[in-house]
This record gives sequence, C-alpha cells and structure tokens, in this order.
Amino acid sequence: MSSTSQKHQDFVGEPMGEKGIETVAGIGKVLGKKLSDKGYDKAYVLLGQFLLLKKSDELFLDWFKDTCGANKKQANDAYQCLKDWCDANL
Repeated sequence: MSSTSQKHQDFVGEPMGEKGIETVAGIGKVLGKKLSDKGYDKAYVLLGQFLLLKKSDELFLDWFKDTCGANKKQANDAYQCLKDWCDANL
C-alpha cells in the first residue's frame, strides 16, 4: 500500500458497519454535509454508489466531484479509500 493517511488506514482496517460519511478519507465536515444532504450519510451508502459505478476510478471521480463539489485530491482520496477497503474486505 502506498503512503496513506491515518484516517485511510483506520477506515480500511475496520469492518464497514455504521461508519459515518466523514470516516472516509478525503471527506471532512463540508463535503460530509453536502453528501449527507443528498442521502449519502453513511460510508456504506457511498460504498454502494462506488460499487454501482463498477469501482471505476473515472466514473466515481466524475460522479463524486459533480455530487459534492470535491476537488481532485479529495475525490482521489475517497476513491482510493473505498477501493482499498474493497480489496481488503470483499
């Protein structure tokens, strides 16, 4: 695994459960609020969207930026976090 944040490592290393949306790397209070307002209030709901987009980086990054106004780094961090969680747990 490449060098990742503690938040990323914590997320990937634990079961999904009922984690809040802000536990996903790249998502803080502002993006968390925007996503929650659109129904993505839990990490597993975002994971579902990630899987619906077939784990495609291009599709997810475009969708994520359009949905919550994330910048490229935030979108990449969230994508990598969800991808690594899937690789470790699915």
